[in-house]
Amino acid sequence: MPRRPRIDFAGFHHIVNRGVDRGDVFREKKDKEQFLKIVCKACKIYKINVHDYCLMDNHYHMLIELTSENLSLFMRQVNSNYAIYFNKKYNRSGHLWQGRFKSYYILDEQYLFTLYRYIEQNPIKAKIAQTVGKYEFTLIATLLNPKLSVIECAEHSQLKTLLKEEGILEHLALDLTTDETEYLKKEQTRKIEIKEHELKLQKSKTLQEHFEVEAGKDARNIAIINAIDDGYTQASIAKHLDVSTSAISKIVKKFNA
Repeated sequence: MPRRPRIDFAGFHHIVNRGVDRGDVFREKKDKEQFLKIVCKACKIYKINVHDYCLMDNHYHMLIELTSENLSLFMRQVNSNYAIYFNKKYNRSGHLWQGRFKSYYILDEQYLFTLYRYIEQNPIKAKIAQTVGKYEFTLIATLLNPKLSVIECAEHSQLKTLLKEEGILEHLALDLTTDETEYLKKEQTRKIEIKEHELKLQKSKTLQEHFEVEAGKDARNIAIINAIDDGYTQASIAKHLDVSTSAISKIVKKFNA
C-alpha cells in the first residue's frame, strides 16, 4: 500500500511517534527532559510553536504549528538527535522509532480542540494520573504548576488562553464520547486535496449522494447537517436544494441550539 503523502504546509499538525516494537523510548524523567530540550532547540531553528504535548514512556504526542513548510526537517532533527542521545546513554544500537512519525494536518477548530482533550487525557487512560494537569510531562501540567518550567517553544500555546476560560479544566477532563473518538478517527483518515498550493478536504460524497434520502423534512435536515460536516458551504447546499441560504442557516442554528 502506498504511503499517504506528507503534508508540510504551514498550520497545525498532530504528531505521533512511538518506540520500535512499542518499546520504551523514555526510561526515566531525565530522558523526557532531554527530549523537550531537543524539541525546543529545533523549534528555534525552524520557527515552530508547540501548542500541546504528552510524553508517555513508549510514545509521544505533539500539537505543533508550522510557520513554513518544514515539518520533515523539524521532525528529522528531533527524532535523530534524541535517538543518538538515547542509544549512547543506554549503550544500544539500531532504530529507536517505529518507522516514520505519523502526522495529521488540522483544518478546523473542532478538530483542534478535540485534540487538546485527547492528548491531555493520555496519562489518565494509562492510569498514571487521575485527572488532567497532574502528569508532569504534559503541557497543561507546566502551565498549572509554577514549579515546573514551561518549555520556551510553547510560549504562545493556545492552552494559555484557554485556561483563562471558566470551566475549561473540567471540560478538558471529560472523557471523549464514542462519537468524538470516531470523529478523530475520521479526521485522521480523511483525504486532503492539494490544488494550487491550497489544502481542501476531499468530500466523502457528492451533494447528489447526500440528498438521496427518504422523503421528509427531518431526513432532509439531517442530510443538510451531514453535508456541512463533509465540507460543503451553506450557499452550495442552498443552491443544490433551490432554497435560500437563510433557510439553510436557520436549520443549522436549530440543530446546534
